[in-house]
Amino acid sequence: MPVKVYERILDLFEAEGINTIFGIPDPNFVHMFHLAEERGWTVVAPHHEASGGFMAEAVSRMTGKPAVCIGTLGPGMANLAPAMMCALVENSPVVFLGGQRARITEQRVRRGRIQFVQQSPLFEASVKYSASLEYADQTDEVVREGIRRAMSGTPGPVYIEYPSHVIQEELDVPAALPPSAYRLVGQQAGPDLVAKAAEAIRAAKQPILLVGHGVHTSRTGEAVRALADLMACPVIQTSGGTSYIEGLEDRTFPYGFSPSAIDAVVQSDLCLALGTELGEPVHYGRGRHWVAGEAERTWILVEQDSEAIGVNRPIDIPLVGDLRAVVPQLVEALKDTPRTASPELEGWIRQDAARLAELAETAPSGMSPVHPARLIVEATKVFPPDGIMVRDGGATTIFGWTYSQAKPHDVMWNQNFGHLGTGLPYAVGAGVADGGRRPMMLITGDSSFQFHIAELETAARLNLPLVCVVAVDYAWGLEVGVYKRTFGQGSLETGTHWSKNTRLDKVAEGFGCYGEYVERDEDIAPAIKRAYASGRTAVIHVAVDPKANSEEMPSYDEFRTWYAEGTQ
Repeated sequence: MPVKVYERILDLFEAEGINTIFGIPDPNFVHMFHLAEERGWTVVAPHHEASGGFMAEAVSRMTGKPAVCIGTLGPGMANLAPAMMCALVENSPVVFLGGQRARITEQRVRRGRIQFVQQSPLFEASVKYSASLEYADQTDEVVREGIRRAMSGTPGPVYIEYPSHVIQEELDVPAALPPSAYRLVGQQAGPDLVAKAAEAIRAAKQPILLVGHGVHTSRTGEAVRALADLMACPVIQTSGGTSYIEGLEDRTFPYGFSPSAIDAVVQSDLCLALGTELGEPVHYGRGRHWVAGEAERTWILVEQDSEAIGVNRPIDIPLVGDLRAVVPQLVEALKDTPRTASPELEGWIRQDAARLAELAETAPSGMSPVHPARLIVEATKVFPPDGIMVRDGGATTIFGWTYSQAKPHDVMWNQNFGHLGTGLPYAVGAGVADGGRRPMMLITGDSSFQFHIAELETAARLNLPLVCVVAVDYAWGLEVGVYKRTFGQGSLETGTHWSKNTRLDKVAEGFGCYGEYVERDEDIAPAIKRAYASGRTAVIHVAVDPKANSEEMPSYDEFRTWYAEGTQ
């Protein structure tokens, strides 16, 4: 039987295993939303399209599949622009669908048209592929090409527009093809290079695994664990690869923030890099901590985009392919010749454990308002072991890198683009992808939290087990620090402060959430426990010391080295 274009679009997404859509209903696509819900899809309407885009990105990160967000013509698509840019920089394969008026409207020589602007030219620089369904029989080829581009090479977003005159047209088409029938899936590396990489790993005295964002968004943790066990080596996290792989928690060290990580990098004679662009936060793999031993170090890079090989640094053994296929190839090649761990590994493990214990002990306590370092310690000590951690904020995230006592298996944050305000939408998207089964904790600053605070209602409506721990200094804390370092103590801190009457716990209660106000160290953990026990989305408003928040950010000098400014 003939199907409408909007039905066929759903068919094509379902063939990819997609069953979630985000967007605010609009006359152009209420039919699609209605049918999706009838088919059992999860249909989530946020309060802002940008939030919906961030939610979709979080679903993609949690599933390893493309995700879908939709925007109404004109203002809805304008609101999606920041989410598109984030998805591009975060390498997230999100399909953005955009409504548009009929082409006859666009082609008329007229002024004063309602809700109309030519959208595609505005978004082309923010997506990997931009196209429109000009004719109904283009539906399959355009949607498939969008997904193909989103998932090929370096993943990223695409934009597909459908004018209103096309969406209700009918098609007579066969069943939708599975992904493997129209795009490359599970690309393996050449066996000769896999054998060469295995030989180099066997010969290495001090190998390391450098694990980036892509390991977690491709959901390849189990295979990487098997590889790490065979290599018997430390795992070094990039700033994006901060999720801990189950079973590797004790020998996983954050690059630049853990002395064990620095020692392991300096002493390494082989680096196998997985799911990382080798960007500024790791000094392109050739500056700062990498300088020592550079001449003796062998580099193996697993990279899906062949054009990325050798851009940021020379690579000795490039393995071009999908992590989901290449890591098992390496496991197979090494399974009969597992390495024995070097004596230093156990020392690095003890050193890192002692570092975390010392930080928990020495984080300033007994202050009211609370010291932000103590907030991180107390909150992360009661983080549920099976939970999903979401980060947001400037100073709050910097404190979190250093003082966190938790080792979550899923960490979500906007690490490449640095877009504040993504935390709450990411948490909603992650919860949707997880089906609301696992507890979630968002640790954020008040500035970031207020970007999309209306999504508390979305989280509450979906009954998500989310506790938002908000560090409140009533200011843009990181920027206050910039003013102080630039102009000195007592200088004007223009545009950085707001009313101290703001009570985010009360705002939460207004959205039907659980809320508590805390201003003492010893009250943080009990408040979080009560929040989870409430069974509702919750906000814990923690008053933090503004002076400490702006002046005492740990490892800030290390963070500043990320901005290479062409020097590396």
